[in-house]
Amino acid sequence: MRKRRKLAHLDLVQNLDDGPDSSGFEDVHFVHNCLPGINPSETNTVVKFCGREIKSPLMINAITGGIDEAAKINRALAAVACKLGIPMAVGSQTAALQDREVRFSYKVVREENPDGFIAANVSAGLSPEEALHAVEMINADALQLHLNIPQEMMMPEDEGELSFQGYLDNIRETVRSSPVPVIVKEVGCGIAREQAKQIISTGAAALDVGGKGGTNFIFIEGLRHNVEAAQPFLNWGLSTATSLVEVLHSAGSQVEQVDIVASGGIRNGLDTAKALALGGSVVGIAGPLVRCFYNGGEEAVEHYLLGIERQLRQVMIMLGARSVSELREKPLVILGDTAQWLQRRGIDLDRFACRDRRL
Repeated sequence: MRKRRKLAHLDLVQNLDDGPDSSGFEDVHFVHNCLPGINPSETNTVVKFCGREIKSPLMINAITGGIDEAAKINRALAAVACKLGIPMAVGSQTAALQDREVRFSYKVVREENPDGFIAANVSAGLSPEEALHAVEMINADALQLHLNIPQEMMMPEDEGELSFQGYLDNIRETVRSSPVPVIVKEVGCGIAREQAKQIISTGAAALDVGGKGGTNFIFIEGLRHNVEAAQPFLNWGLSTATSLVEVLHSAGSQVEQVDIVASGGIRNGLDTAKALALGGSVVGIAGPLVRCFYNGGEEAVEHYLLGIERQLRQVMIMLGARSVSELREKPLVILGDTAQWLQRRGIDLDRFACRDRRL
């Protein structure tokens, strides 16, 4: 059953558009700098994430595992991550915890990228012991604990998880016992500031906002079983841009101690730059890489990510930002639905629009 579900997910992701809601970045606008005063050779995209220095603020986010097809995809993705010097997370390892025969589909990542930053991945509902087995399985450098409750609710009763009690305590205990940094990750519906505060209180090293606007797993589960039942929930959640600001607001004075992964519908270098300027430490990408793999293999995946990095550097040059840290100092004006949401939530947006008051 699990193998059929994973194959179905890969088939559907290949052919589905993002959304239906957007990631919200169309409401976020950089203030143009007509005197940037830098040369392309001066830009530097190196950042630190979970204590590791990485060459570019991009991350290949969790996609798949547990089937033969997944091994091919994971090997290609790991090879690209190795070439570009960026982190990669594997798909949920629950299948491998239950069936040793499918562990190869995850282990290929470490084989292909022996020294790279690899994150293990399990549900936040699994026990700390199970989570640590997932870390050991691939000699991981970090551990993603994913939260996908709306997706679970759309699954048939014999597939989905129906009890979500104790997740926060479980996250706290896993963080306490984990030998590697723990990343708490949403899967397509965003993290609001109230839950962000709770997650930060556990000592998690990073939050992955996983906002709406990208791959919609509510829709995917609806297509697998009952589209009509899923239809009312297709717009559920917070957009990626909104969630980023909410999480940043929650981090407050702890923002230097907690990394933020911006993921959910980020498909180009301009939106990548906006996500970083809104507080993201790195940008996670998943769905488009599946489509790239099936259309052109490893080469297409690498070409796609290099294109995003090239566009990111173009934005940095136009704004006069030599580094990602300087990019985060550039003013942003937030308008539209995103502004209305955040203002209703009591968040001051002038802090973004008036960042450089020295001029």
